[in-house]
Amino acid sequence: MSRMETGKKVTFRVLRGEGGQLKEVDYAVDAETGWVVLDAVLNIQAKQAPDLSVRWNCKAAKCGSCSAEVNGKPRLMCKTRLDDLDTSQPVTVHPIKSFPHVKDLVTDVKWNYEVNKRITPFTPAKDADFTYYQEDVDRVQEFRKCIECFLCQNVCHILRNHEAYDRFAGPRFFVRVAGLEMHPMDTADRTEFLDKEAGVFLCNITKCCTHVCPEDIHITDNAIIPLKERVIDRKYDPVQWLVRKVTGKK
Repeated sequence: MSRMETGKKVTFRVLRGEGGQLKEVDYAVDAETGWVVLDAVLNIQAKQAPDLSVRWNCKAAKCGSCSAEVNGKPRLMCKTRLDDLDTSQPVTVHPIKSFPHVKDLVTDVKWNYEVNKRITPFTPAKDADFTYYQEDVDRVQEFRKCIECFLCQNVCHILRNHEAYDRFAGPRFFVRVAGLEMHPMDTADRTEFLDKEAGVFLCNITKCCTHVCPEDIHITDNAIIPLKERVIDRKYDPVQWLVRKVTGKK
């Protein structure tokens, strides 16, 4: 796309409403060079629709607050440049769809925090020696990049289409569990949680979560698949079961 010119009129088609009474409303905005979608939305809020509800915080792609669907694709509004969009047509801005709608561009994501509470936290041995190596750091560092934008949760069809909230934790929390399970100091066993509560085997590896992650976390390859393998090894591999029995290690 060509560089956005200051003063160019761009139409934004924003979903408005609450309580099931929803409609798309068009707003013409004088865009400026270097703008992202969040700039336009805040401009609309400031000059045309002061009652427009939108969640945002840092505007630096690190808080995860401004998740939305721009032209049908889950994105961070603060990271979506107008230069990269076809502004000859209205730019649609909708809230993420996998969670209950509150108002305008805001959805209720509290379910995610309830899932988070059920995960056994970091559990080191009482006599743990907190000395470990760079390869250990590298293994888990990727998972610490998650900003909890919940775009991966939004696009996951197990939640979005099948609404399996009672038996599936979603990719964000497989990332968290992977960071814990692969930490060299952690001693907790989250096998039953992954298998029974989190439903890790419901994931059919479409990699849609990886595709939308703004932090480029390889969710499927580096978190979900290794966790599936770990659960299978721990529950069904007789050799590993015997080794754990003998050594007392997970």
